[in-house]
Amino acid sequence: MSGESAPRFVPPDYAPPRTAADDPRIGQLIGRGLAGGAAPRVVIVGFPSDEGVRRNGGRPGAADAPQPIRRALGRLTPDARCWEAMAELFERTLDLGDLELTGDLERDQATLAAVLAPHLRAGAFAIVLGGGHETAYGHFLAHAGLGRTLSLLNWDAHADVRPLRDGRGHSGSPFRQALDHPSRACRSYTVVGLQPQALADAHLAFLRARGCRPVWRSRVTLERVGSFYDELVAPALVSFDLDAVDQAFAPGVSAPCTGGFGVDVWREAAYHAGRSAAVVGCDIVELNPRHDRDDQTARLAALTVWEVVRGMAER
Repeated sequence: MSGESAPRFVPPDYAPPRTAADDPRIGQLIGRGLAGGAAPRVVIVGFPSDEGVRRNGGRPGAADAPQPIRRALGRLTPDARCWEAMAELFERTLDLGDLELTGDLERDQATLAAVLAPHLRAGAFAIVLGGGHETAYGHFLAHAGLGRTLSLLNWDAHADVRPLRDGRGHSGSPFRQALDHPSRACRSYTVVGLQPQALADAHLAFLRARGCRPVWRSRVTLERVGSFYDELVAPALVSFDLDAVDQAFAPGVSAPCTGGFGVDVWREAAYHAGRSAAVVGCDIVELNPRHDRDDQTARLAALTVWEVVRGMAER
């Protein structure tokens, strides 16, 4: 980012509860293993943007999401079935905090890419906390800028391949932008969880014309979740849009979904994202705390991160 001021970050807020020494919480473990100069194995960054949601006509509020996700995550414990491996991953996790944004979405996406690039180059697994789904394009740019050709897997009720608005991207366009990127860094795009009442015929035609793979919600079972990861070609990015989950379990999102995934399928999808050796990063997007109920959706977003790290612990 030559010629520009260095990016600034709002510090992460985990606020773990006070617990006994033999009952540490993730908020107490985060980054504890980095004090001696060890390289991080996981890097977390918040991208508190909902400018793309506004441009797409959605309800704003996703910009407030990263910190509630952290606070919910900080109260959890590693899985007792793989405690040591999972605890070590959290201890080797660097949380940069929330990127301070300018309000210029395109510039902010480029900054996100620049912030992630050195960590990705060093082999760290990236977890990006959105923000609206415009987060995913900034995440993609980080890898594309390193010359990587990516498989993209999106768990979503929508395809998010809408045309740009007045030449500008938004929360409904990140995967069209990735597919159209001049570097041709997008090898393939699979979107799982599509709702027929939420996908325009023109967008389905676009997916088919570009050789993408659309998978309807009705075709997804718990037993089938792992197969979507078996088919990925490395390196792969996974995007988790919380509006793919039924609004009974995820009321606090930018675009609530009736008939979406249950929590069991969602957790399985997150676990396999961590378990798959092909996956090099993920983002969790579209939490809208303004419309949440008793932090229900924030807790689900935190559990998504937890499942990803659990899967990594079992690689």
